[in-house]
Amino acid sequence: MAEKKQKIAEIAAMLDNAAITAVAVNDPVTVMASELDLNDAYAIQLLNVDRVLERGGRITGKKIGLTSLAMQQMFGVDEPDYGHLMESMEAKGGVVSAAACLQPRVEGEIAFVLKSGISGPNATVEDVMEATEYVTAAIEIVDSRIRDWKIKLIDTVSDNGSSCAYVTGKEKIAVDAVALPEIKMTLFKNGEKMNEGMGADVLGDPALCVAWLANKLWEYGVTLKAGEVVLSGAVSAAIPAKKGDVFEARFSAPLGSVLVEFI
Repeated sequence: MAEKKQKIAEIAAMLDNAAITAVAVNDPVTVMASELDLNDAYAIQLLNVDRVLERGGRITGKKIGLTSLAMQQMFGVDEPDYGHLMESMEAKGGVVSAAACLQPRVEGEIAFVLKSGISGPNATVEDVMEATEYVTAAIEIVDSRIRDWKIKLIDTVSDNGSSCAYVTGKEKIAVDAVALPEIKMTLFKNGEKMNEGMGADVLGDPALCVAWLANKLWEYGVTLKAGEVVLSGAVSAAIPAKKGDVFEARFSAPLGSVLVEFI
């Protein structure tokens, strides 16, 4: 047990250093420590969340990943995963420093901003709707601190859900004023259409993903809190980004659009 705890601490320190220096870890967690399970991966994630908090950071919400059937099949899992959003990850003004990223990719998502907390273990879509202050267009920049994105489920969970940065749109829409599964999103890179998807591509309903998150967090003694942002999962495939790229996620009315620029 002591040996596993030491290994968890060592891997967390390596991933934290990779995030700070923007120099990737060569080997995946699943190669460095094949004995670790999903609970160990979340323990690694939380150690690094605590590190950020100790450095004066603040949790602003959560992100949900692996919400599409295709991604779950690729990772060999039957449920999503999650990571923490920190204040330092907010792309203020829709601008991200490419130098601070390792191998970034861009996703369009629907974000929920909460007016009250949600607690598992039996949270429902109705609970999510009641707790949501508004929904808005969002872009998540995902990144991997593990070289060449050579990751499995344990790797991405350990690496804070491969999260890096996020930006939310200006339109704040009451959750009961929009049919979330019917929302369409088209992702553009430098003015060129890359892909598109629907809200229904996120486990059938983005609100269902938020309910899943509340129930999953309960297993680790955590609840969603008022004021938190929840990124409900990628509506379409993530697109690689580099310095000079400008991305726009255009959502159908009434969500509008959101942009991010890599400088």
